[in-house]
Amino acid sequence: MRTLQELVNTVDPGWPVIKEWIKLAKNKVEVLPCNRQQAENALVNTQVTTRSLMGAVIYETGGMLIDNGWIRILGSGSDKMKRSLPDWNQGKTFEEFGEPAPYLLIADDAIGGFYAINGGFLGTDAGNIYYFAPESLKWLPMNIGYSQFLLFCFETDMNDFYKNLRWKGWEKDIKELNPDYAYSFVPFLWTKEGKDIDAVSRKVIPVEEVYDFNMEMKNTLG
Repeated sequence: MRTLQELVNTVDPGWPVIKEWIKLAKNKVEVLPCNRQQAENALVNTQVTTRSLMGAVIYETGGMLIDNGWIRILGSGSDKMKRSLPDWNQGKTFEEFGEPAPYLLIADDAIGGFYAINGGFLGTDAGNIYYFAPESLKWLPMNIGYSQFLLFCFETDMNDFYKNLRWKGWEKDIKELNPDYAYSFVPFLWTKEGKDIDAVSRKVIPVEEVYDFNMEMKNTLG
């Protein structure tokens, strides 16, 4: 395990780059404040440097909310979003800090979709981002790395990316949604009956329960 001093890069840090991107972002970006002690712990537990953009997000933010909180990018945790990137992954993608992970969860969305860096488990393109689509229960390759993922969050027309997955009045609902929670749908989004997002019923539950259930369904249904 590298020490905090080895991980904090003062010569060429990644955060100034991200700040510039946020200024030019087409989508609304809310940067959550971080607690310095929590940020230092999270950085050491993730073992990435602040020169990398993921390390910069962990060290400089409590996380970031995109499009009024539709997408939640994990950082070091905050009052508004308690989850830190390493704590959220522990027990899901690895057991002990410092272990190599088959994939690393870096963000999620309000409908139970999850973004992850491929550690080799999801495909041959290690280091690239995959999206777990709740409407198909499949990990889909995005063919981008973490840096491009941030630009995807800042620049992409999310109405287009999430076509048919946003209901009438979603903006108001998402503004009120705690980012440690997500929606559960009945009928399930991957069923024929669940294809009309305006016809299904929605329930807010902890995002951990959504993740566990979706992964269980994925494994059960193949």
